[in-house]
Amino acid sequence: MGPQLLPDLWSAFALLTRLPVPDHSPRGAASAWAWPVVGAVLGALAAGFAGVTLWLGLTPGVVAAGVLGLAALMTGGLHEDGLSDTADGLFGGWTKERRLEIMKDSRVGSYGVLALVLVTLARWSALTTVLAAGGLWGLIAVGALSRAPMGLVMSALPNARGGGLSHATGRPSAAIALAGAGVALIIAFLFAGWVALPMLALAALAVGLLARSAQRRIGGQTGDILGATQQLAEAACLAVLAAYAA
Repeated sequence: MGPQLLPDLWSAFALLTRLPVPDHSPRGAASAWAWPVVGAVLGALAAGFAGVTLWLGLTPGVVAAGVLGLAALMTGGLHEDGLSDTADGLFGGWTKERRLEIMKDSRVGSYGVLALVLVTLARWSALTTVLAAGGLWGLIAVGALSRAPMGLVMSALPNARGGGLSHATGRPSAAIALAGAGVALIIAFLFAGWVALPMLALAALAVGLLARSAQRRIGGQTGDILGATQQLAEAACLAVLAAYAA
């Protein structure tokens, strides 16, 4: 299926957020090119929230915590849940079957807690530095770049489970996944300039390591793996943005 602008956008927002959208026909993986657009909109909303709260006199650290909370509310904690389940599954089991079973379990184990704490701490620390330097526009670039890897990993790796959200959504073609990456890069250049390149490089490294581990340990990707790619890519992009802002 080729791109259909509005249906793809509504499908992307419905899949990745809890924001209200008009009635539409779900497009599944065909909307993957629009996932970075969703990320950019979420980044813009976060930047607006940060700008207002900083203007009201709140400190960058408090505002950064608020931004992370707002992001979780807008997405329903979808990506954070994927990160914790991925950490529990990939490192808590000894066979593919057991790892997938752990990832499906709603309970959070020690690996999941550690992953959530460490990645959230990294995001908060970098975000505090970015906000203190006034880099609000960079949040739009981060939002876009952190959503593109989901489509790329989904296209490159088979579904490991044969069920779940990722399987139901389908697999985007390589062309659609690459189109999403192109959209993300254009948005990132518009709002972060040439810093978009090192942001992309570090995010690609983090996601590549995770994808390799997923391929080796469970034979492909799941919805949890895709959520984890977003979280790691976001942490990587924020870390680069903070380094340039400091």
